[in-house]
Amino acid sequence: MLNETGNQDASSQLVERWGQAFDEQLAQLAEKQIQIRRHLHSHPELSGEEVETTRFITANLRAAGLEPAVCRSDRDIETGTFADLTIGNAAPDSPLIGLRCDIDALPLLDAKSVAYRSMNPGATHACGHDGHTAIVLGTGLAAAALQRVWREKFKDQADAEPFGLRLRLIFQPAEETSFGADWLVAQGAMQGVDAILGLHVDPERLAGKAGIRYGVLTANCDDVEIVVEGRGGHAARPHHSVDPIAAASHLVGSLYEFLPRRVDSRHPAVLTFGSIHGGTTANVIPDSVELQGTLRTTDPVSRDTLKIEIDRICSGAELSTGARIRRRFFCPLGAVVNDPRVTALLEQSAKSVLGAENIDIIPLPSMGGEDFSVYLHHAPGAMLRLGCRPPGQDGHFLHSPKFDLDERVLSLGSRILLRTALLLSQQIRNSVSL
Repeated sequence: MLNETGNQDASSQLVERWGQAFDEQLAQLAEKQIQIRRHLHSHPELSGEEVETTRFITANLRAAGLEPAVCRSDRDIETGTFADLTIGNAAPDSPLIGLRCDIDALPLLDAKSVAYRSMNPGATHACGHDGHTAIVLGTGLAAAALQRVWREKFKDQADAEPFGLRLRLIFQPAEETSFGADWLVAQGAMQGVDAILGLHVDPERLAGKAGIRYGVLTANCDDVEIVVEGRGGHAARPHHSVDPIAAASHLVGSLYEFLPRRVDSRHPAVLTFGSIHGGTTANVIPDSVELQGTLRTTDPVSRDTLKIEIDRICSGAELSTGARIRRRFFCPLGAVVNDPRVTALLEQSAKSVLGAENIDIIPLPSMGGEDFSVYLHHAPGAMLRLGCRPPGQDGHFLHSPKFDLDERVLSLGSRILLRTALLLSQQIRNSVSL
């Protein structure tokens, strides 16, 4: 009987054999994977409107012999899909590993001069979601091809290697608006999933490199709306009015000044207002001012504390200015907290594919938001940062109208995800608790 080290060695050898077989199938699909990405880049669709994108994905899945489940948005639009597949002789109750990507574009004009430039004015894949989709779809197509090879080799099943992997490919709409994950989860995308993996391309890293983050990867995000209601009047006689612009200015200053001193400074937290609207002309004091902002935190204690403090400071501003101040928090989005055991396997796979010298540990969390966090309420998982900047180029940051990626990372991303899924499946099969 093998000892623990022997089990690990045998498992690693098995994973490596299957990984190499997958690489062979993926190499045959390399050009198609690039074509998939370029098609998506040329035909971007905004959040909640990814109808043709979904049709394109499902057509490719069906052509590979899969049976995708098409999902619907909150407006009953067919957008988003997921599909299951098996590699090897996995039993029906074998671990199910989810691979998630996002499929929506941003409301930007494509400023690049490339053959696959956006053909949909006002929409651009400026956040790499076309690349994410090509990575997960390419993984699925290569895995389905590998399964066909396996079935041909082991027609009678008698000599089949006692190994199998079950995957769920999840193609999520509306990541940019943070609604899509909830839609898919409500329609069964996480039912039966034992662990989930994701990645995000990163133009701050060269193609061929990757970043691993243990613990908090992205921030909790809460949209904040504040309406300051005063009493309008003539600009020359402010004493006849309750000036909401003065009250709003006082409030923003107070929030920016005092909130940072209400929480542990070792935990990143920030409130930012990106929109302030009030008034229509220079000599009229308006009745109200509306502020729109975002609260970003990296731990639940700071999140709860700052919400209470915002309410308290708003109440104080009401007393000092005479204005009525209404506030609400909405569109809450939790932080992505990478599971340590899943992250360790993701790191192991990334080192196997890219080389240990090309992997670094991300020291600090991002203050951006990512609704991959929704899936983590249902199963442990982790997300990788995959470098995508072409060598010798400065590149452009995410959400830039000139953003592009080195397409060689598509196959690299697929290889990392598949190897991690193999390792996860083996770990769960060997009853190592996640």
